[in-house]
Amino acid sequence: MRPSLALSLLLALAGAARAEPPPARAPLSAETMWKLTRLGDPALSPDGRRAVVPATVWDVEKDRPSSDLWLLSTAGGEPVRLTSHEGPDANPAWSPDGKWIAFESKRGEDEVSQLWVISPDGGEARRVTSLPTGAAAARWFPDSRRIAFVSNVFPDAKSFEEMGKRLEERKKSKVTARVWDADRARVWDRYLDEREPHLYSVAIDGGEPAAITLGTGFHLPYGEFGPDRGAYDVSPDGAEIAFVADTDRTSVDPNPDVLVVPAAGGKAVNLTADNPAGDREPRYSPDGRFLAFGRQTIRRFYADRVRLVLHDRASGAKRVLTEAWDRSASGLEWTPDSRALVGDVDDAGTRRVYRVDAATGRPGAVTRGSSFSGLALSADGGTAVAIRQSFREPPVLVRLDLATGEAAKLSAFDDALLATVDLGEFESVTVKGAGGDPVQTWVVYPPGFDRTKRYPLYLLIHGGPHNGVTDGWAWRWHAQVFAGWGYVVAWHNFHGSSGFGQAFTDSINPDWATKPYEDTIAVARWFASKPWIDPKRMAAGGGSYGGYLASLLLGRPHPFQTLVIHAGVYNRYTQYGSDHGGNRKRFGEYWEPGQEALMRKISPHFGAGRFQTPALVLHGALDYRVPENHAFELFAALQNRGVRSRLVHYPNENHWILKPQNSLHWYRTVREWIAEFAPPGPR
Repeated sequence: MRPSLALSLLLALAGAARAEPPPARAPLSAETMWKLTRLGDPALSPDGRRAVVPATVWDVEKDRPSSDLWLLSTAGGEPVRLTSHEGPDANPAWSPDGKWIAFESKRGEDEVSQLWVISPDGGEARRVTSLPTGAAAARWFPDSRRIAFVSNVFPDAKSFEEMGKRLEERKKSKVTARVWDADRARVWDRYLDEREPHLYSVAIDGGEPAAITLGTGFHLPYGEFGPDRGAYDVSPDGAEIAFVADTDRTSVDPNPDVLVVPAAGGKAVNLTADNPAGDREPRYSPDGRFLAFGRQTIRRFYADRVRLVLHDRASGAKRVLTEAWDRSASGLEWTPDSRALVGDVDDAGTRRVYRVDAATGRPGAVTRGSSFSGLALSADGGTAVAIRQSFREPPVLVRLDLATGEAAKLSAFDDALLATVDLGEFESVTVKGAGGDPVQTWVVYPPGFDRTKRYPLYLLIHGGPHNGVTDGWAWRWHAQVFAGWGYVVAWHNFHGSSGFGQAFTDSINPDWATKPYEDTIAVARWFASKPWIDPKRMAAGGGSYGGYLASLLLGRPHPFQTLVIHAGVYNRYTQYGSDHGGNRKRFGEYWEPGQEALMRKISPHFGAGRFQTPALVLHGALDYRVPENHAFELFAALQNRGVRSRLVHYPNENHWILKPQNSLHWYRTVREWIAEFAPPGPR
């Protein structure tokens, strides 16, 4: 073959290859979602050159996760797997000298998490603790030779050996009774007993841990999801520990305070006894002059705005920095120069990184689009990393420029899989709600959305009620999955939502019903008025408080063809059995004068005589935040009313459906149900 002809054929073949269309992309499915890697909060090396991040992948068939630690260069490049042991490796913490990474893991015969350390340069991990009560929430001492941690211990036991014997005897005993003389008895999906979370320290070479808070008469919070590293801090000189403890002795009127104790143990001093409301998240400034912490001023209200307070350690004087800022200054960390604090803040539908000046208290937004969390800074402040996410982007590790807000993506665990996924576009709209107030609403459109056609609406109702919906990747109620079924998906930040100012957040207390109901109807009408929405194909659903509001809709006028109610509060009287007992007292007890009229107004079960909308009811048996009786009561009322309804019960799930097989079943069930009453797709 002549060279010119061969060259022509090669060029023609190359052109044909280039002309081939890219592989077809499909909408995000629940099955694909469960294949994605889930990143935890990163830790950054002191020199800022490397970040370590826990990455979790799920074996869907076995219903089992595996979490490993990965090292990534902040200059970019391929990640390096640091651990590969079967089981969970989580919560990494870099030693101040940069030689070690501490983390939590269950290995071998471990029934509870223990502390391990590993060199960032590789090699085998080394066990630090082997305690029957476990070890978690590690923080390094400045000498890089000791680690502080939390263990859930029997306060009257003389040794860890005795604690182990007690636990073994309890496991073997045929007596299953539990006894309490004080509330709280349980939290989310676990029962509490006489054990208390206490701080200890241990050398990285192992040995017997030394007690820090045991004997002070105070212990750390139980933690909604276990031990919380944010509930304590180690001073820059390693001589002192600041920690949070509930100083209320009644067990039903919590008052978290910030206390300090010598790192070797001793008497604890309460720094915030003057504040009857909650204090939280103590953080020492790197120069040792100040202890910053968060303060709330409304007793018995978990969603009160958090003010940033500086405590001068020498003089004892306190200064509130952010009283004029109508946002919660929580989750902030000091910059290495002790001149500011930075962190992600719930801000009008976005987790935005802010910098708060330590001298003036003036806040300044660092980021604009997307949401950020898990911010970590290098020892010199020159490098920062964080987790970024949005409705179109699952959590990824980024290097963040704190001066400009620019972010450079560092992780690419899911890029190949996401290249096969067609994600819908999204935007934020504002609707006039109750009292004429603006209600920010997220809208996620189905892939290939065509405004000349009409689509069904699936309106999501968030929980809390004081947990605003932010621009993020929600694994459990995934708007992109719902949109992929052929729905326009909306998520509105109704009155009561966080991130829009304290007055807006507290505007629904004690009347949980009126304003959120009016907002929901206003948002539904706004969508129904759009030419691209079919008002005869509208569904709504929510979980927790969202399930409460969906239950309330059952007994009131609304435009929805069906309602989905997950873990919903149906009966405000029986909700008294919730694990969330510490916030019952703010507006009085149900037996007190004037409460009956309020109960009749806001408890969905009083509307049962008007129920007529088909409803899907879902609940987990291990849900102690909204006990399962709510689902059975609601389902019985619907059935006795002759209303088309279905109850789906998950014996091994709690407030959320967390296991892959159950989650896939949940998504399939919801999809089939709403499709029957609000068929998907454009028309």
